[in-house]
Amino acid sequence: MQRIRLRYTKRGRLRFTSHRDFQRAFERALRRAEVPMAYSAGFTPHPKVSYANAAPTGTGSEAEYLEIALADARDPEALRVLLDESLPAGLDVVDAVEARTAGLADRLTASVWELRLDGVDPADAARAVKAFTEAGTVEVQRMTKNGVRTFDARAAVVGLECPASAETYSSQPDRPTGRPCAILRLVVRHVTPAVRPDDVLSGLRAVADLAPPVPAAVTRLAQGPFDEETGTVTDPLAPDREAAATEPQPAAATATATAPVPEGPA
Repeated sequence: MQRIRLRYTKRGRLRFTSHRDFQRAFERALRRAEVPMAYSAGFTPHPKVSYANAAPTGTGSEAEYLEIALADARDPEALRVLLDESLPAGLDVVDAVEARTAGLADRLTASVWELRLDGVDPADAARAVKAFTEAGTVEVQRMTKNGVRTFDARAAVVGLECPASAETYSSQPDRPTGRPCAILRLVVRHVTPAVRPDDVLSGLRAVADLAPPVPAAVTRLAQGPFDEETGTVTDPLAPDREAAATEPQPAAATATATAPVPEGPA
């Protein structure tokens, strides 16, 4: 059995698809691309697909991950192209590697998010960010299936900044002329309970009364292992690539590669 790990995106209007919607679309793509999937045992066999830490409905993402198990070996890049062509535009398969190490889900320990706050002056956003990062705790509430839950949104946040000026974003072609727009960059650990971008926005409202006039446009830019030394989120597929690069070639493949090419007739 071969395992392939894929990175895919949710862009444009497809950000509003739920995780279940994506699952249905992806399983259709597997059938359309004629991928030789491995199936579970039992009365209702289903393709072996493992999803990891899907983004909430309504948020875009450049870094969603899943793993599939194949009954027959395939080239990861060729498989990526076939699946990408079989999915609607916006759900794009952008990377594929053969799984050569264990624990992909365990590597997804942090995410980098971009929060676009239309109608918010960057100076006001910067003041709210400063108040949030200087606070010891920032308690927020979220409705769960067991009722309202109160938790600290500050502890999981390892980075929050408003990196650009008002002029940078008000001059972009897709912005209404003269309307301010603030962009926040958020780095958050994956903890329990999970701290989501909307929890951080609730925290900004609590500590600095920052309330965007329209819902924030949220996009996950990256997710993976958090590097404590550099404060960055690194590529979770890197260990598989490194293992593939250092794995010795089989003797038969080496012999074929080094065999002399016979000369043709003069």
